[in-house]
Amino acid sequence: MDQAVIGKQPFRAKRSVLQDRGSQDPCIIEEGCTIGTASIVYAGAVLEQDVFVADLATVRERVRVGAGTIIGRGASVENDCTVGARCKLETNCYITAYSTIGDDVFVAPGVITSNDNFIGRTKERFKWMKGITVKKGGRLGAGVVTLPGVVIEEEAVVAAGSVVTKDVEGQQLVMGIPARVLRQVAEGQLLQHQ
Repeated sequence: MDQAVIGKQPFRAKRSVLQDRGSQDPCIIEEGCTIGTASIVYAGAVLEQDVFVADLATVRERVRVGAGTIIGRGASVENDCTVGARCKLETNCYITAYSTIGDDVFVAPGVITSNDNFIGRTKERFKWMKGITVKKGGRLGAGVVTLPGVVIEEEAVVAAGSVVTKDVEGQQLVMGIPARVLRQVAEGQLLQHQ
């Protein structure tokens, strides 16, 4: 679409402490993909078949997006992430660097993930920096916030507005601040019944 930028090379701020990895390989966009107006797909990114990147979205360097995934309007997928097949990353969600998103994952609008417990103050933070992991079929409701390194196991659900401070076991529904187990996910909501 109009004004999309494909293959943008990353650059750093003068005060950035992140290492310069130099020029990235060209991005790879497989057959059937759509790139929306004013979206940016960086060099080194790979979009598998039939990926849809909506308007104003950003897919950073060294990101791989699986077939049939939708990246919503204004969503950001930061560097060094893997996103599985058939995922839906909705409007204005933020997937932090170094995250792994499995197949069939749903991320609702306004979800914010994080990878830095030190909030950018010490160099020590780099050895602890870790994105989140959402395994197959996991679902994050609108406005969820996750702390660094959290693992959302298969088919777990995080209710809207929750703050996830620790790992969530498979097929559990959690909610609250901090998120706590409410109950098991209803049988009819599991992928095998869809």
